[in-house]
Amino acid sequence: MSSITIFSAPKAFSDPHINTIQRNAIRSWKALGSQVEVFIIGEEDGMAETAAELGVGHISQVARNEEGTPLVNSIFSLAHESATNEILIYLNADILLLPECLPVIESIHQQNKDYLLAGRRWDLSITKELDFSKDWFTGIEQHLIKEGRLCDMAAMDYFIFPRHLFREIPAFAIGRAGWDNWMIYHAVQQPWPVIDITPSHRVIHQIHDYRHLPNGVIHYDLEESQHNILLAGGMRNLFDLLDVSLIFKDGRIRKKKMNLEMWLRKIERFVTPEEQKGWRWRLTRILRKSRRKVSRYR
Repeated sequence: MSSITIFSAPKAFSDPHINTIQRNAIRSWKALGSQVEVFIIGEEDGMAETAAELGVGHISQVARNEEGTPLVNSIFSLAHESATNEILIYLNADILLLPECLPVIESIHQQNKDYLLAGRRWDLSITKELDFSKDWFTGIEQHLIKEGRLCDMAAMDYFIFPRHLFREIPAFAIGRAGWDNWMIYHAVQQPWPVIDITPSHRVIHQIHDYRHLPNGVIHYDLEESQHNILLAGGMRNLFDLLDVSLIFKDGRIRKKKMNLEMWLRKIERFVTPEEQKGWRWRLTRILRKSRRKVSRYR
């Protein structure tokens, strides 16, 4: 099994619920085994203490924008410098990884020199610290089957790629809209194989509120998100999993079969302007709403 480095930029650990779900996430990464190393990046409250307690690496000197938000290019650069393994995983600090991810990553890594792996997340409400004794994932899997909800094609909370890729990234604000879409766009343009691993790799997003953001406003409406979109090259460059043509299913990489949602996305991408104004932007919003309605019935 190839060795893996996981890195993330958690929020402050001061909020009790955020503290709980971030500790759950980090412990799930550690539970993957000795072939996985973990780094958390930043100087937020409680981060150094949590890293020491849970036995993971801590990198504190991350660059920030004028709002104090850590920058994606700095986070990735620090991870590249510190990682000792050939495969990198960036993921949000509220994401639980299950052991099923390891054979998926290994299979694709053995077949490709360059690649980007991503997938849809499952939303699940978790309010308590999990017990990470042997076979911890059995209980959480039962909870997932009963109450989990598979999110849409824009819900991308993790990226898996070889260490030699993504050495240069714009100075996006982490935790704001746009930068994850640019990751897909950039990989498609190279072109590197971009593979949707949703059918074979479940990741669990522990549901939380947005009290950590300015005025509790969801990140799509923040000025930092608008700046991210400009850095990405405009609205036309905001790709998601509907723009990915490959899928890993039943142990094989294969072409996705076209469906109505994907056709609507192709039309949407064709008409989308770079700026959020004008008749083309209004048409884009209509198409986006239409394909999301289609998605709910799939």
